[in-house]
Amino acid sequence: KLIVMSATFRQSSDFTPELSAQDRENRLLARGPRFRLPAEFLRDQALAVGGLLIEQIGGPSVKPYQPPGLWEAVSYNGEAVYRPDEGTSRHRRGLYTFWKRQSPPPDILTFDGPTRETCSVRRQRTNTPLQALLMMNDANYLEAASGLGRRMMQSKADGLRYGFRLATGREPKAAEVAELRKYHDEQREAFRAKPDSALALVKSAAPSVAQGLDACELAAWTMTASLLLNLDETQTQH
Repeated sequence: KLIVMSATFRQSSDFTPELSAQDRENRLLARGPRFRLPAEFLRDQALAVGGLLIEQIGGPSVKPYQPPGLWEAVSYNGEAVYRPDEGTSRHRRGLYTFWKRQSPPPDILTFDGPTRETCSVRRQRTNTPLQALLMMNDANYLEAASGLGRRMMQSKADGLRYGFRLATGREPKAAEVAELRKYHDEQREAFRAKPDSALALVKSAAPSVAQGLDACELAAWTMTASLLLNLDETQTQH
């Protein structure tokens, strides 16, 4: 806690000619590398931004969503069946995700998490199309996007600016807001033309979140929130 709240950790790492002239060897620790957040952090951040993260410390392991059939494929006679937890327990930190050695959580493996069969001193960081596919379609991230979409939709201020601040930690530029507004309006018109698609998205993403809300509106906000969660700036620690 002391480290992450220190002035050194929290300062901007933007590289400037003035800083280079003053501290060429970076002895003042004024700059550092950019890197994508680890797998567990990505999911925790998405849940937190969506207002869903349960911050309880300790307790038993939990089972978030994962594609069906994985446990059956590696069990001896198909008797092991993975059943996601009900309620809010599946919104706990990735630290508490149940781990089966024969079938580790696929979202963690996709983002270069180790299999835990051997000690891993340092994780590799790769960039693959499967990672983007997961972020845009995995049930955990869709649920988080639906939560963020609801927060943006119900915000008393400009929902687009509010969601951008939650996702990136900074105020958006005028051009960024214009692009987001254009995308949101396009999504809203598309869902209004196909309300069944909006209802299907809302039901699959987070049925509990959608109670009492207009399905087409929430679906449009959910897609806009998903876009924010997939920004490089959201996924990268600077």
